[in-house]
Amino acid sequence: MSEFQKEIDTSGLNCPLPVLKARKALADMSPGQRLLLIATDKGANKDIPTFCKMTGNTLIEMSEVDDKYHFVVEKA
Repeated sequence: MSEFQKEIDTSGLNCPLPVLKARKALADMSPGQRLLLIATDKGANKDIPTFCKMTGNTLIEMSEVDDKYHFVVEKA
């Protein structure tokens, strides 16, 4: 199985849609499973870490690949 149980690409979507889509995806996942979120909105660099802190999920990794921001989030 892949390292990620789910992958969502929110490219082209602005705040708050990347966070809302992450919340919806994580709601259907089991604790310990990982989500790969891809975003182009620069605001996601602040919004996703804040979302993780507020919800208790763990931000495993944050990176930039080909002008897109990648976030690996582990469900609490």
